[in-house]
Amino acid sequence: MSLLTQSNKFLIGPVAVALGWVMAGLFWLMSLIGISNIGLAIILFTFVILMAMLPLTYRQQKFSRMTPLMQPELNAIQKKYKGKTDQVSMQKMNDETKMVYAKYGVNPAGSCVQMAISMLVLFPLYNVIMNVPAYVPAVKRVFEPLASALLKAPGAEKYLTGIASSISATTITKNFTENTIIDTLYKFHPSTWADLAKQFPDLAGTIDTCKNTINRMNFFLGLNIADTPMNIIRTHASIWLVIGAVLIPVLAAASQWISAKLSMEMSQGAAGGADQTAATMKTMNTVMPLMSAFFTLTLPVGMGIYWIASAVIRTIQQIFINRRLEKEDVNELLQKNLEKQKEKMEKKGGVSGQSIMKNATINTRQIEAPENPRLSKARTMQNKAKNLSEDLGSEKKNVRHGSLAERANMVSEYNREHQKK
Repeated sequence: MSLLTQSNKFLIGPVAVALGWVMAGLFWLMSLIGISNIGLAIILFTFVILMAMLPLTYRQQKFSRMTPLMQPELNAIQKKYKGKTDQVSMQKMNDETKMVYAKYGVNPAGSCVQMAISMLVLFPLYNVIMNVPAYVPAVKRVFEPLASALLKAPGAEKYLTGIASSISATTITKNFTENTIIDTLYKFHPSTWADLAKQFPDLAGTIDTCKNTINRMNFFLGLNIADTPMNIIRTHASIWLVIGAVLIPVLAAASQWISAKLSMEMSQGAAGGADQTAATMKTMNTVMPLMSAFFTLTLPVGMGIYWIASAVIRTIQQIFINRRLEKEDVNELLQKNLEKQKEKMEKKGGVSGQSIMKNATINTRQIEAPENPRLSKARTMQNKAKNLSEDLGSEKKNVRHGSLAERANMVSEYNREHQKK
């Protein structure tokens, strides 16, 4: 398969290729039963990806449930060492914080993993949906006869390059090849197809065949998934198409808000009420859906379908996860986490499992980090000097005037008087 405009960016390129293989496989399976629709392939693709991420999602939700429970202890540690910036105090604070995480059996970086993976999927997926023919061979083959004919047609390069900016097809302005022609044709609007047939009447039959076939693949509920809702609203007089285009960002925002609300209720429920981060979470759960509405209004409909499908699937997952976690006793869950941490530490040859279990039952304020070796050595020398002074002081009556012993007695007396004051 010759490559079209596949992304070559770091991480995004390889992930997009892998996602393209998944999309191509799903599209092929659907074609076997007579359904060759890219919109449905995106929904099925979203389901497969999110189900594969379900174990990670479940662990992240358990982390969210534990966070409100251990937050008071973390706050107490921060308050205990507030204003202390010396190395020993900072080390003690880190040790006590790690002990709290060990006690609850959670990974402090766990909440970021799911978001990172979601973003790692989102950006490559954008490349796949924007250039489906570059990643799905079955779609590419639909355009090949027309692209080959336009490559040889007089005036085709000038015409396609001229309309490239209006349909966001930038690759053809750099190279006029069969691949860049396919990239451009995939972004055509219905009005652009009609104008192409007028410009090249000799290719009218090939143009109609390509347009009708790709419409069956590309149209989902009457909307072209390669077009943007904003452009559909601006260029179509049909009230039904306008309503459909408006519903894409509205449903994207609403579905994400519901999903975020369910997740927030679980976190607050574990804490028995709102915690210090509740206000921030509430603000984010309001802002993010609005941002989703804006993005899906200006991005291709295919991205909006993915956004809605992912939010709906996450909502269903969240309902089942919430029900399962609600049935679990927090103390039992905590005990399981401690057992896992115990086995993990014993395998690494670090802190013994018995030590972890013991520390899990004490208040973190009682945990003391090992003393700095230099500080310990200095303290030992201080004690020796103190003992020497006291020993010499006890014999001051028998010492010679002006001797070293007499001076030691004087130092000892001074220290004792100073301590009394």
